[in-house]
Amino acid sequence: MVSKMNKYHISLVMAMGLWLSSCREVLEPRPIDILADQFVLNQASDVATVRLGAYAAFRGTAAPKVIVGDFTADYIQHNGTFTDYQELGNKQITSANGVAGALWGGVFNTIYVCNFLLEKLPSVPGVREAQRKTVTAEARFLRGMANFIGATTFGGIPNVTSTDIDVNKTVSKASKETIMESVLADFQAALTDLPEGSPTDGRPVFAGYATKNAARAALARFYLYQKNWAQAEALATTVINSTAYELVNYSDVVSEDFNNESIFEVGYTASDDPGTSAFGLNNLLVGRREVIPSNQFITQIISRDAGEREATVDFDFNEQGGGDNGWSVRKYGTPDEDNNNIVIFRLGEMYLIRAEARAQQGRITGTSGALNDLNILRTRAGKNSAAADKPTLLTTATQAEALLLVERERLYELAFEGHRWYDLVRTGRAQVVMSAFSPNWTSKYELWPIPQTEIQRNPSLVGQQNPGY
Repeated sequence: MVSKMNKYHISLVMAMGLWLSSCREVLEPRPIDILADQFVLNQASDVATVRLGAYAAFRGTAAPKVIVGDFTADYIQHNGTFTDYQELGNKQITSANGVAGALWGGVFNTIYVCNFLLEKLPSVPGVREAQRKTVTAEARFLRGMANFIGATTFGGIPNVTSTDIDVNKTVSKASKETIMESVLADFQAALTDLPEGSPTDGRPVFAGYATKNAARAALARFYLYQKNWAQAEALATTVINSTAYELVNYSDVVSEDFNNESIFEVGYTASDDPGTSAFGLNNLLVGRREVIPSNQFITQIISRDAGEREATVDFDFNEQGGGDNGWSVRKYGTPDEDNNNIVIFRLGEMYLIRAEARAQQGRITGTSGALNDLNILRTRAGKNSAAADKPTLLTTATQAEALLLVERERLYELAFEGHRWYDLVRTGRAQVVMSAFSPNWTSKYELWPIPQTEIQRNPSLVGQQNPGY
């Protein structure tokens, strides 16, 4: 409930709500050429508004990214009438899919607003140097996040580095490697000038704005995807050891925004909550139940080793019937509940990144081994359970076994937070797992299609569609 949020939290979401009061559909961003006339950055008093605009634009990536990450994979089955989700449930995705368009739009709207800040801010008079450095770092962090999402979802994408509308309309597709180089540069620059974010008054770190630890978490994930195991381990360890966060009861992960585990999350108000839009997670997963957890996923999440992470889902006998198994996802609430935010980074993921990086380096057991990190999460997941129901703690495994244990632990821990498909693709496991799940799965689904509307708008993208679409 809103009453659980301190005044600092409330001021952020209210400010964002006021800025967005004329734009309810945060997940269907307006075209960039319309955004060009939306911002003014001529004096110091304009900075706060455009800064919030960058965060608001980034929010447009959050729900579509969860949908792409979890609905493309083996977590869901279709249960409704919308074509977009029928394609996802049946594994017959097309370039006309509305989720692809929403994510692409969210990515490039974020990049545009961040470019606007980076271009204009240096020449705005009266801005304190400390504020200029912080806002510049935030813009680079958010632009890096947007490009990371774009590259890991679509592969090569246009490398948009300015706000020149005429130029941006014809930017050709850069390689994924080029985009990832720019992501690394943005994250590293952001880390230098973002605030530390350490508590100074006994409160937990507020996760609504980017901090150094958010940049470290982003870099840890980046290096994991790039298979730089040593750097992934080091960055995750720095976040874990910062003592700025703590593993909360898993029920709080499901039911509370801005809990003490959250490193960075995007917040919403009742007026712009994603649950009210066409791509809203609460609407899709609970209200309409357009998609429901797959039978295979349910078998895994209600197992003993998932422990209290079973709270991710809920069963209602009254929903059961026909092809409906009666299960729903509980991680995303309505506007008047305290779990309608979308988490981007939290402490649990840092332990999983470190466990995977350690396993890849052959360090399996002991206090600095992969299994120790997995056991920390399993212990949390059994904290409030009877002895017979606690997840089994791990004592030994081969490297190959440890990596599969990490994959399973990520399923338990990060379910419906937008990771599953990305995990299967980056580890080379997508074909094995998904072909067993669906007879329609083919390797082309290891990349999402460039939206057909974007190819029609940008002549430089003609002939550049991802293979198979």
